[in-house]
Amino acid sequence: MQELDFINTWLGGHAITLAGLRQLSRNQLSISVCEIGCGGGDNLAAIARWCEKRKIIVSFTGIDKNPDCITVAAARNLPHCTWITSDYKEVQFERKPDIIFSSLFCHHFPERELKTQLLWMHHHARMGFFINDLHRHPLAYYSIQWLTRLFSKSYLVKNDAPLSVARGFVKNDWEQLFDSVGITTFSVKWKWAFRWLVVVNSSS
Repeated sequence: MQELDFINTWLGGHAITLAGLRQLSRNQLSISVCEIGCGGGDNLAAIARWCEKRKIIVSFTGIDKNPDCITVAAARNLPHCTWITSDYKEVQFERKPDIIFSSLFCHHFPERELKTQLLWMHHHARMGFFINDLHRHPLAYYSIQWLTRLFSKSYLVKNDAPLSVARGFVKNDWEQLFDSVGITTFSVKWKWAFRWLVVVNSSS
């Protein structure tokens, strides 16, 4: 999880997450944000730092069914944050979050589950949801394979990083997924390095 935080920082992952947040938050001074598949909480920590600099009041919910991930995330001691060990589908909110997002999460699931995720986020997010995930591309695959072999000390990262790229998406995949679940208003933008930022604005 420490190496994933490093990768997100230096290969633009956090910047893409913040771009999705900016697009949906619409200059609100107070927002609630939920991440499904939150891992070690590095994305929410990046959002917290961004909001603090801009004096935005923010509350968080981080959901992950792996208790070890939640333990690492909780150790960050983010203010106004609730950590939930659960499958996201089983979570019931007292009040729906303004924004829901996932980062490097969707590519772990088959198409049927992805459709469920899109509909769940669409139903539970008051303002909208966004997705930060990988672009399936040969250059991305071989580049991350080379980089992790050289610099990673984690067997898991060395094995999973190229596999994750192979399970990533091309733009047409997103278009077909949204068409299949009846969500007609969305944007899909390519971001460096080989990522997609997918945004659904509920007020559109």
